[in-house]
Amino acid sequence: MNKLRVFTGSANIPLAEKICSFLKIPLGKAIVASFSDGEVQVVIDESVRGMDVFIVQPTCPPVNHNLVELLVMLDALKRASAGRITVVIPYYGYARQDRKVVPRTSISARLVADLMTVAGASRILAMDLHAGQIQGFFNIPVDHLYALPVHFKYFAKIKGDIVVVSPDAGGVERARELGKRLNATIAIIDKRREKANVSKVMHVIGNVSKKTAILLDDMIDTGGTIVQASEALVREGARSVLACCTHPVLSGRAVEKIENSPIKELIVTNTIPLSEEASKVKKIKVLDVSPILGEAIRRIHKDASVSSLFI
Repeated sequence: MNKLRVFTGSANIPLAEKICSFLKIPLGKAIVASFSDGEVQVVIDESVRGMDVFIVQPTCPPVNHNLVELLVMLDALKRASAGRITVVIPYYGYARQDRKVVPRTSISARLVADLMTVAGASRILAMDLHAGQIQGFFNIPVDHLYALPVHFKYFAKIKGDIVVVSPDAGGVERARELGKRLNATIAIIDKRREKANVSKVMHVIGNVSKKTAILLDDMIDTGGTIVQASEALVREGARSVLACCTHPVLSGRAVEKIENSPIKELIVTNTIPLSEEASKVKKIKVLDVSPILGEAIRRIHKDASVSSLFI
């Protein structure tokens, strides 16, 4: 492990510190700052020549600033002769733009993949990508992790009938996997998205009456979908509604919407740091994914299997 180094930008320093604590190594020394005009400056403050380096940097809000920090850090490490550079990206910003849904739009998820590769990334370690096919946008190895084990551990204590609900058709596979582990049925919310960040719930497909409903999604941004879904589940007779996601983006009025919704608890992970407003909400619970990320880093460093983490 003396050839292993873990660095971080400013996006989620507490997560990087927890990963280093799990690995029993110190956090790499780097100066990450900005000039007065906003330009990002990175100085690697220790030798990394020939080292196996990991950069922990989710591209969460402010998305563009954190992305540029990551790219500049990659370039700095490459020019410092790091042996291998793995980008640990717990939350992949721009992942929703993974295809052309209307003419003359960018596939930004591919653009970001190209930027990281050109900047010097040798490998990518991501968690709960919005769309699994994003792995194919890279011409370097990608290890895709899931927060499912920590979600399962939390929900396994629930007694009574459970139904795992996908808030849209795209999340059915995710809901099915958690449902299988909990020995629960699944349901689907039928919704229509008229434009970005605006959706309307139509109806619930499946039986949720007198059951504890667990709404499962990869991320919650404005909160509109998850709140409307919770209201639809209550109308259909659900006993209580819990919601969970991996990435708590929670932009705009999301926190206010969730506080005033029928959602009893919102379970999130620490891939993204909670805003000050969200951290004060008692119904929001944060689960720690640093052991999964830390173990994956250890296995990649030792050339061991990562997929066996989820068998």
